[in-house]
Amino acid sequence: MIDLRYFAWLRERVGTGHERIETDARTVVELMTELAARDEGYALAFSDPSTIRAAVDQELADLDAPIQGAREVAFFPPMTGG
Repeated sequence: MIDLRYFAWLRERVGTGHERIETDARTVVELMTELAARDEGYALAFSDPSTIRAAVDQELADLDAPIQGAREVAFFPPMTGG
């Protein structure tokens, strides 16, 4: 089982801020592809991977980062500084 967290507009599109799932995905991008196949909201949320950042176990991660053994993956839009 892996905990998923969604922030900002991703949360709005998938309809929840948190869920726990079972997955066979090996990387963040494979997980995103799996989630996008669920329904229209997920498909819209994950339609453009370049607009999404991820953290695996609270560490920023590339989309090709492995998730096997991870407890949590979080998805959020790019952050801007000021």
